[in-house]
Amino acid sequence: MYAVVDIAGQQFKVTENTKYYVPRLKDSENSEVVFDRVLLLTDGKTTKIGNPVVDGAKVTAKVLEHLKDDKVIVFKKKRRISYKKTHGHRQHLTRIEVLKIG
Repeated sequence: MYAVVDIAGQQFKVTENTKYYVPRLKDSENSEVVFDRVLLLTDGKTTKIGNPVVDGAKVTAKVLEHLKDDKVIVFKKKRRISYKKTHGHRQHLTRIEVLKIG
């Protein structure tokens, strides 16, 4: 059984008892969060596709931790004019564990 869920504007294919990294959520650690924007729900035999969401479907997850992603280095250079710029960026993430799809 899996579902396609809209979390913070991004779509994730989730299954039960699996951990995912999603964009930073406002919920505190060790709290449960419910995602009700389920776009697709399937159990292997039947598939329900929402228009735009599946009625009555929700995904329950537990917030495990808040963290930062690995650093991404952005380097810009132009030839022969001594132009070099280096910037870095770290994305804020939340690690969740999907408890129940229903």
